Amino acid sequence: MSETKTPATATGEIAADETLEETIWKEKVSLLDRIPRAISMAFVFAVFIGLWHIATSLGLVSPIILPTPAETLKDIIFVGKNLFSGGYMLPALWITILEVIYGFILAVAIGFSLGVLVGETVFGERAIMPYLVAIDTMPKVAFAPLFVAWLGFGIESKVALAAFIATFPIVVGTAAGLHSADENARMLFKTMGATRMQTLLKMKLPMALPQIFTGLKIGAVGVMAGAITGEFLGGGKGFGELIRVAASQLNTPRVFSLILYLSLLGLALYALVTWAQRRVVFWQKSTAAMNND
Repeated sequence: MSETKTPATATGEIAADETLEETIWKEKVSLLDRIPRAISMAFVFAVFIGLWHIATSLGLVSPIILPTPAETLKDIIFVGKNLFSGGYMLPALWITILEVIYGFILAVAIGFSLGVLVGETVFGERAIMPYLVAIDTMPKVAFAPLFVAWLGFGIESKVALAAFIATFPIVVGTAAGLHSADENARMLFKTMGATRMQTLLKMKLPMALPQIFTGLKIGAVGVMAGAITGEFLGGGKGFGELIRVAASQLNTPRVFSLILYLSLLGLALYALVTWAQRRVVFWQKSTAAMNND
């Protein structure tokens, strides 16, 4: 005679199985992962400064090549005072900011347009994308003299080089996002008689936004490198020119200080794109939270 299980017994066995499965597959959190982020970052920074101080104090590295942390901090304060007091560095910083902003806007416009062309049409994927990949594999620095020859020594050549470097990640992110659209959702839109443009605007683009913003964040990092590279090789009056002059004078603390403020500018642009992603792709965070629950 077969044994009949009561509902309570069956429920208990299911709960036991779920507990066993969670025990087996639950990822163990290491001791390092339990440390708060702020403490971890402060520890890494302290170790970096300590190693830097040891290397300079023991004479392992020439002070011409690597200044001491104290000298660098002193120059960082000097540059900060110069900027906040409206000194000669502030106009240079403003020029670099304009180059970065204009270059990023141009990269977004070109990259998004090409990304839609590549991701939405067979012609774009077969005829345009190979040329984009070939151009991206070329050394970007080699194009700086060409942009200077075409656009002159003004801000235009720096903006063009900055946009040139930042465009490809946006193209790839947009095209990959459009290709990742759910097939069932495509069939649903087709069944409901939606046009190609309606499908693109109401289904594909919203689903592609996470990958589009990934490309935007990579482009936000690359646009800074493009603007500074353009100033190095094509002259200018921005922060890149100040770094070039300081390096020619072997003023390494000044070089370190200017690079630090440029990194803050790059972080600000990256944070702005991240903030926009959280505002626009608001459902992504909610979905991740539901999956974790």
